[in-house]
Amino acid sequence: MRSPNETVVLGIETSCDETAAAVVVRDRDTGAGRVLSNVVRSQWEQHRPFGGVVPEIAARAHVECLDQIIAEAMQGAGVGFSDLDAVAATAGPGLIGGLIVGLTSAKAIAMAHGVPLLAVNHLEAHALTVGLTEGLAPPYLLLLVSGGHSQVLLVEGVGSYRRLGTTIDDALGEAFDKTAKLLGLGSPGGPAVEQMARGGNPKAVALPRPMFGRPEPHFSFAGLKTAVRQQAAALAPLTEQKVADLCASFEAAVADCVADRVVRAMELAERLNATPEARKLVVAGGVAANVRLRSRLAELCAARSYSFHAPPLALCSDNAAMVAWVGALRHDRGDADGLDVPARARWPLDASAVPALGAGRLGAKA
Repeated sequence: MRSPNETVVLGIETSCDETAAAVVVRDRDTGAGRVLSNVVRSQWEQHRPFGGVVPEIAARAHVECLDQIIAEAMQGAGVGFSDLDAVAATAGPGLIGGLIVGLTSAKAIAMAHGVPLLAVNHLEAHALTVGLTEGLAPPYLLLLVSGGHSQVLLVEGVGSYRRLGTTIDDALGEAFDKTAKLLGLGSPGGPAVEQMARGGNPKAVALPRPMFGRPEPHFSFAGLKTAVRQQAAALAPLTEQKVADLCASFEAAVADCVADRVVRAMELAERLNATPEARKLVVAGGVAANVRLRSRLAELCAARSYSFHAPPLALCSDNAAMVAWVGALRHDRGDADGLDVPARARWPLDASAVPALGAGRLGAKA
């Protein structure tokens, strides 16, 4: 039996290559959240022959299965459309074709069933997931690392973010994916590199640590990716052990770089917000599932008197529970979007931050 003080939200996620739907409940009295269902269907088998995500294939795949995924999520949660207080969908950033599929479906549900629509920023969904899983409230420092984004932000509240650092070239997830492709490990690249690295020596191959020691907390991974390619060529022919050593050395370089950048971000965040309750580090996004990176960041937090937080592995990668959660948070503070709200390929969390990569007609890249 549903409690009258609960907000029930259907979330839809189609920003890249996962088709997902979930139903989440938020207790308006305590702020606690519960995941009633969380259905995710990956498209990797369709993209694997091309070595990466093909936007047109992704959009078509969302069209083919989204209705079924939504039905599975509703059935798994044991709710009907009349039980919903709102429907939320990722409206950006991401692949525009996929975004349109999910957002249009959410608009149709909102219109047909008379419930409010919430257009959710995909990055904000990652940023606030720990509120759902741990009840953790801002302020806190966020490391957001995924296939398309590598940023450090000061999370001040729902809709309030201050970007401290971002990548000046590749995102970390992209560097993992391209390293996997270079070494013939297949897709998805991050888990493939991580698995191979378990059998390797992290000190076997000398790799650079880009941006190490720089005062501003920006990232750079293009040079590291190039160094892996050069070392792979020098070590050819590549045996399984050589590939494992390359992967382990790459992971070690990544962990060093990220830890160094996070220390700089901590120092900057402490100048901006010196309150003890802000000494919390949250890591989110697909790359947050990497065990070596999580371990290194946990050690760093312990050394600097920060608490360390990360969503469960299942909620690090793209999912709709995080989208539904942001929808519930925004609904409960009185927000709603019109049926004319657009999908946005680019949508920075901190719109006031100076773009590190420049901007085009679609807006800031990072």
